[in-house]
Amino acid sequence: MIQMYGVSMRYKEDIEVLHDLTMSVDRGEFAFLVGPSGAGKTTVLRLLYSELIPTEGQIIVSGQNLSKIKSSQLPYFRRKLGVVFQDFKLLPNKTVEQNIAFSMRVTGARRSQIRKNVERVLKWTNLTHRRNALPEDISGGEQQRTSIARAMVNNPQIILADEPTGNLDPRLSLEIMRLFDRLNRQGTTVLVATHDINLVAQLGKRVIKLEHNPAVEE
Repeated sequence: MIQMYGVSMRYKEDIEVLHDLTMSVDRGEFAFLVGPSGAGKTTVLRLLYSELIPTEGQIIVSGQNLSKIKSSQLPYFRRKLGVVFQDFKLLPNKTVEQNIAFSMRVTGARRSQIRKNVERVLKWTNLTHRRNALPEDISGGEQQRTSIARAMVNNPQIILADEPTGNLDPRLSLEIMRLFDRLNRQGTTVLVATHDINLVAQLGKRVIKLEHNPAVEE
C-alpha cells in the first residue's frame, strides 16, 4: 500500500532531512512513525501525499508511482488519501458540518452523496450535536475529531496523520487514537506520525522509527 525505496530529501544542498529511507506499510495495517524532532516524520507524510518530491528514491502509494504522476492526476490520487494535521487546518468561517463537507465539494461529489457521507462521519466521530458550531466554539478534541471526520468523508484507502494528538491531553489523545483504531478495523490503512511514545505503547501497533537514518522497525 505504501512503499518507499532509498528515499532521500534535501531542502537545500546542505540540509538533508531524509537519507536513503526504505520502509513499507501493508494494506490494512496500522503503523506509527516515531522519532525525535527533526527526524523527518512530517517530511515523510508530505512526500506520501505528493506535496514534496524526493531528491532521490522511489515512492509508491496505492499502486501509484509518485515519480511518474502528472499534476493533472494529483487530485484523483489524493482522493485515495485522508490527511489529518496537528493544527487541524479547519476553515474558521465554516461550521463543523461545512468543514467536513468541503473536501467532498471540491471533488464535485453529488449533494445527496455529500449529505449521506457527512451524516455518517458526524455520527461516527460523535459530532452530530456540534454540526452547526464554528471551530472557535468547540474544544480542541472536537476540532481534532472534525479534522478526522473531514479526512474520512471520502472513504479513503489510507489515512495519514501528523502528530494528531500533539495539542491534546492524555485522555483525549487516547480517545483520538481509538478512533483511528476503529477506522483501521474497517479496512483503512493508517499511518500516524507522533513523538508520544507512551501513547504508542498503549496501542500495541507496529512502530517505524526514524533517527536521521534508514527506518528501524520495532
